[in-house]
Amino acid sequence: MTTQTSTLAASALAPANPWALVPPLGNLDAYITAVNRLPLLTPEEEKEYAHKLKEHNDLDAAGRLIMSHLRLVVSISRQYLGYGLPHGDLIQEGNVGLMKAVKRFDPEQNVRLVSYAMHWIKAEIHEYILKNWRMVKVATTKAQRKLFFNLRSLKQGMQADAAMDDELIQRETLTAQQIDAMAAKLNVKREEVMEMETRLSGGDVLLDPSPNDDGEHAFGPIAYLSDASHEPTSMIETRQRDMLATDGISQALEMLDDRSRRIVEERWLKVNDDGSGGMTLHELAAEYGVSAERIRQIEVAAMKKMKKALVEFA
Repeated sequence: MTTQTSTLAASALAPANPWALVPPLGNLDAYITAVNRLPLLTPEEEKEYAHKLKEHNDLDAAGRLIMSHLRLVVSISRQYLGYGLPHGDLIQEGNVGLMKAVKRFDPEQNVRLVSYAMHWIKAEIHEYILKNWRMVKVATTKAQRKLFFNLRSLKQGMQADAAMDDELIQRETLTAQQIDAMAAKLNVKREEVMEMETRLSGGDVLLDPSPNDDGEHAFGPIAYLSDASHEPTSMIETRQRDMLATDGISQALEMLDDRSRRIVEERWLKVNDDGSGGMTLHELAAEYGVSAERIRQIEVAAMKKMKKALVEFA
């Protein structure tokens, strides 16, 4: 009787749509507060929902598993705030990893979902950081990715050890011995360690920064690039090309007989960008009472005459 009463009470408290309890990520503080209030599942409940999902593709069960672990994504995402990317984006990518983990989770392996999901959440966040942290690709191989995510912590550890050894000079860069030790530990070349440290220590510069909050225009490297459109020789070439497309075409058309001129105009000049307008070879053939092949021959001959006229005009 007691078990039945507790089950009924739990059912009464469970909302019809559990996702309604979670606000959108646009309000980050409210989202984090909401997910931290969501109840955790007991091992028995987790196993029950996992079986329902695996055996019956129960989407409600999947939702329960995901929602009870949203706080885990928030916790893991905080570890990556040092890369300067929006916390909301990190959480969103981590949630994608959580969904993948829930989809692949096997309750018969006697492993809690929290342990299984951590790998998928971190993997998804890692991919997002590598794609978006800088405009250039900083890590391609598995070893380089390991270097990317471990260089900062290893460097801090080495600097802390140096401080404990009473070294008077605090170096911002790694020493030769530290580079060799890090390369050996992470299984990469010492040149790769040096290159990665240079990239991570350098500041990002936006090529074309947007205006600041005061509406003032911010100048970036793109502002100092030359404008080829106002270069004198480019302006002359543009003017000559425009004249060739107007006066040159008109003069070349005047050298054709009426029939040739009409064919060229209908086949080329009256055709719109979407392919509409103008006339086909068969339509012109019917109008002039000749074969379509004859119209094509006249068109080819007319185009040769116009090409010669345009060369002389230029």
